[in-house]
Amino acid sequence: MHKLATLTVLTTLSLGAFQGAAATELTVSTWAGPNHGVNTIVWPTWGKWVEDATEGRVTVNVVHDMGPPNAQMELIADGVADVTWLFHGLMPGRFELTKLPEFPTFEDFSSEAASVAYWRTHNEYFAEAGEHRGVEVIGVGVHGPGSLFLNESIDSLDGLDGKRVRIGGGVMGDISNALALTGVALPPASTYEAATQGVIDGAMLTLEGLKSFRLAEVLPYTVQMPGGFYRGSFSLVINPDTWASLSAEDREAIQDVSGEKLSRLFGYMMDVVDVRGIEFAKEQGNTFVELPAEEIERFQQMVADLPEAWMETAEQKGIDGEAAHAYFFEQLDAAQGEEGLSADEVIDPEV
Repeated sequence: MHKLATLTVLTTLSLGAFQGAAATELTVSTWAGPNHGVNTIVWPTWGKWVEDATEGRVTVNVVHDMGPPNAQMELIADGVADVTWLFHGLMPGRFELTKLPEFPTFEDFSSEAASVAYWRTHNEYFAEAGEHRGVEVIGVGVHGPGSLFLNESIDSLDGLDGKRVRIGGGVMGDISNALALTGVALPPASTYEAATQGVIDGAMLTLEGLKSFRLAEVLPYTVQMPGGFYRGSFSLVINPDTWASLSAEDREAIQDVSGEKLSRLFGYMMDVVDVRGIEFAKEQGNTFVELPAEEIERFQQMVADLPEAWMETAEQKGIDGEAAHAYFFEQLDAAQGEEGLSADEVIDPEV
């Protein structure tokens, strides 16, 4: 009996120690193809950061195809998964403040700097506005210069009249209206098939899509605008109950590798994959079209009123739109002068 009691106590202690050492696994729901940079660079890197920061107490498991891109926020809010990334343009009517970094600027800047500036602006102006109600924001991101991929070349904006072009929402919708396009709402992953079948004549996407969605194979002409026709706004979010269930120590550790650092990682990834998209397109023999200066000026006039209209919408949501707009560009200038991530700080299978 004495031996049995001793064994029982030891077993109980062992189980307690095992349970105390067991890791909490965060399920990440992801979309886009497995070769997309968010899946090859962002989630593996952040997962390692989280595991290292929590000394193995929290791990990350990435699961593909849990739902379409426009259902991701609901998946997290309902607790089906713990973490995901959102493209705000796919949820029209829900997100308006998030359009701020999407407007054409006609200036070149890195997605990394833009994502850092966006995180700071989100914290300063947008966090309490309620657009992300139901989830906790752990990072934001901005993709690179949005371009037009076409099945035929153009030499003026008039060549776009009536073209059936894939759009994804957000400021893209405003741009397509200004250009008199026939916008076709499609998720990025459906664009290749639609182009192959002749359903669309082109697509609005970022340059990384030339490779990650293989659009260089079916849409051989890329029309660019200085700074991009538009940019794209993203957020990375976690379920509030999952967040609350973590210990204060682990929440603090994860915060240290999320927020601005995760936002910077997302932007870094976008810069890297844009370069690879261009390289892939050139290998395919694609043509990059630069519009004449007068067409660029004409486009500037077409979209000149968009930021002011956004500021009015922000005011209706109780946000000082003019101040937020100015703050974002102040932080963008500051971020461009800061040291960014380097390749040896991230997981990237192509390096």
